[in-house]
Amino acid sequence: MKILVTVAEVAEADDEFEISGQSIAERYLTYDLNEWDDYAIEEAVQISEERDDVEVVTVTVGPERAEETIRQALAKGADRAVRVWDDSLAEESLLDPGTKAELLAAVTREEDPDFVFSGVQSADFSFGATGVALAADLDFQWAAVVNDFDLDADAGVANVHRELEGGIEELTEVSLPAVFTIQTGINEPRYASLRGIRQAQSKPLDVQTPDELGVEVGGSALSLSSLEVPESESDATYFEGSAEETATELATFLKEEKGVNA
Repeated sequence: MKILVTVAEVAEADDEFEISGQSIAERYLTYDLNEWDDYAIEEAVQISEERDDVEVVTVTVGPERAEETIRQALAKGADRAVRVWDDSLAEESLLDPGTKAELLAAVTREEDPDFVFSGVQSADFSFGATGVALAADLDFQWAAVVNDFDLDADAGVANVHRELEGGIEELTEVSLPAVFTIQTGINEPRYASLRGIRQAQSKPLDVQTPDELGVEVGGSALSLSSLEVPESESDATYFEGSAEETATELATFLKEEKGVNA
């Protein structure tokens, strides 16, 4: 059995940062494994620990810098990894879910997994569309926002709980092969052990280009037109001192600024 897990590197900006053109200046960014993908990796690794015949393969679309993120997945128990990138992708200001799904689908066809795990969304753009777009491209069945997963490999199905709007949960059976987008909370992602980190350095990491996968990147359907810091809706007023010292000051503020009869 083979499980393919899509992973993404996401950037987190410092509390204080500067915008340079249509991006945040690099010195203010920290890169890490996408939170939702961390849960997807853990779910796949847990299945591999329960069975002797499971291979966990991760795939990401990202530059060479992303290999550090990919190694995190390998350190947590994935067996090998695939990274897709070339200069044409580097020129895109924003890689839309459709293009990303097309690249992931090409890798999926090569790997021929029994099923695919993907995080529900990424922490940077939060489109929440890549996993479902991947299923459509592959013509696979799919289940989104999965918070409980029960595999019946012999029957070729998975019974899943899906988190719907309004706190409703749906129990459904999905035939394999399929794509499942994994929600946070489905498990407790592990920390990479020192042994796992050392082993990750020697695990296979294959780099492929869109051309090698037979995918023509003809321009993303989305483009980033501007980037700006959102305006604060209100300012906070701080009162320093003990309750006794600031009570009168607060009462005056509420009366004069907010029209409250204190």
